[in-house]
Order: sequence, then C-alpha cells, then structure tokens
Amino acid sequence: MKRIFAYILSTVVIAVAIVSCSVVNNAIKSGDPEFAYQQALMLYDNGKWDKASSLFEACKHIYMGTPREDTISFYNARCKFKTHNWDEAATLLDDYRRKFGRSPFIEDAEGMYALCYYYMSPSPERDQTVTTQAIIAITEFMSRYPESKDIDAFNEMLTTLSNRLMEKSYLNAYTYYKIGRYKAAIVAFKNAMKNYPDSPYIEDIMYYITVSAYRLAENSVESKQLDRYIAMLDHYYSYLAEYPESKRLRELERMARDARNFIDKNRRTEDGL
Repeated sequence: MKRIFAYILSTVVIAVAIVSCSVVNNAIKSGDPEFAYQQALMLYDNGKWDKASSLFEACKHIYMGTPREDTISFYNARCKFKTHNWDEAATLLDDYRRKFGRSPFIEDAEGMYALCYYYMSPSPERDQTVTTQAIIAITEFMSRYPESKDIDAFNEMLTTLSNRLMEKSYLNAYTYYKIGRYKAAIVAFKNAMKNYPDSPYIEDIMYYITVSAYRLAENSVESKQLDRYIAMLDHYYSYLAEYPESKRLRELERMARDARNFIDKNRRTEDGL
C-alpha cells in the first residue's frame, strides 16, 4: 500500500507542482496515505489551502471508492474556493454534487457552487452569460434549501445579479443608439423596458426610443417616412404623459413639431392641395 501510494504521490506532486514546505515534504517522504491525509487536514485548518489541496489531490487516488473519497473531494474543492480559484472550484463542486448527492456536505457544496458563479459574474459592460448561470445556481440552491441560514444573503445576491442584467440590457440598447442603428435600438430599448419594468432607466429608455424613432424616420426612404413619423409621435406622447415636467421636452417637442409638419404636408399632397 505504501509503495503504491509513494508512486502515485510522486507523480501527482510533479503534476501539481507542490510548493516547498516541510510538512508537505514529510508527508511525501512518508509514503503513508493516512499520514498525508491528516497533514492535509492540518494544513487546511491552518489556512494553508494551496498546500492542503496538493495533498488532498495526492490522497484522492488512494481513497477512491472508499467512504473517505467524499471528504477528500469536498475539502479539495473547498481549498480552491478558499483561494478564490472560482472557476476550478466550480468545476470540482459541480462534479462533487453530481457524484455525492447524499453527502452530509452537499448543502455546503451546492452553496459554494452558487457562490463561485456569483463571484465570477462580471461588470455589466461585459458578457453576462456567467451572471445568468449564477442566477440559476442561486435559485436552485434556494429552492432546495429554503431553510438555509444564508437564504437572506442569497436573496440579496439575486437582486444584485438581476440589477446587473438590467443594466446590461440598457447598455446594449444604448450601444445601438450610439452607433446609429436606430431600428435595432428601438427594439432593444423596448425589450429592456418590458423585461425590467422597475428599471431606474425607464425615463432614459422612453427618451431614447423617441429620439431613435425620430432619427429613423428622418433617415428613411420616403415611402417609409410617414408611418415612422406617426410612430415617433406615439412615443413622444407616451413620454409626455409620463414626464410632463422633463427638461428634455423642449428637444422632443421640436422633433414632434417636425414630425407633425411632415405628416400634414404629406396629407395635403395626398389630398391634392
């Protein structure tokens, strides 16, 4: 047993590039898996998570298929979590929760799994795929463990993540507006307003929809201008009804006047006047 362990340990040590440490070196030289396991736990308790992880990695090959495999896998994943190696921790925890669904550590493992994605969630300017994954993971955790002592904290995290998606939705629409893709901007702003009706950006959204509609009509081919100016006026009146005291109304009223003039002129032409 010791000979097998010594061989496995030496190969794992090379693979994971263990940092020099007397405790780790002693565990390696001993060739004793039980001693290495106990040393790993000691290192973990002392906050030496990188070094503890190295020994847990070595031990797991010996204890695979035994009751101790559960504990080693959990503590190794927790070491990655403790060192903020969120991506690797998430991978290990996902594997753990699939393999050890009845473990006494399962609630902690699934909680850490959700937290990994929460901490990996980027700022709203970046792609929000991970944010969506975090919301799914946290929602699943709250559904499975509604009595968890951390339920309030996870609720706050959900709010933070939802706000991040809300801001991303607004920024995506605003990007279309800034580059002059007004038709796409209108669609994106409307989706942002529909998906996040409580957004603090609602006034901005309605304003940019109105301006985008005006510029879309202004730059359209003649055959489409009438319908688009009419649509612009609909957006303008919606904004006016919601924000009658807005400082932006002077600008929007000028655009509305241009739209009405175009519509009146077009109708006089149709009437032969």
